[in-house]
Amino acid sequence: MTYRYSDYSVEQLYKEISELKEKAQRAEQLGNISEVQINERKMQVAISYTMNPDDFKAGEIYQFKMEPGFRFKIDYINGVFAWGYRINLLDEQYEEIEALPIALLGKKVN
Repeated sequence: MTYRYSDYSVEQLYKEISELKEKAQRAEQLGNISEVQINERKMQVAISYTMNPDDFKAGEIYQFKMEPGFRFKIDYINGVFAWGYRINLLDEQYEEIEALPIALLGKKVN
């Protein structure tokens, strides 16, 4: 039986995160890059469920944790996903809306 991360307790989420991290490390050692990326994305979603979505507000701009050249302007929050637009170094906002796990967002930009 499969469970959704929203059904997990915080302890179960942390256990899942550590298992996914181990899987990603094993896959990296074997040179399976796509499996590494899959496990990292699952990890980011699981980490998002340990965070408070109310800490992120629509209309505000946040830095990316892993991509220092980009920022993200939130249009709205749906669960643990922030929907919005990337902004590049030239302050150009991308036209296509995207959804990101809130774990990918860093500090708020003033």
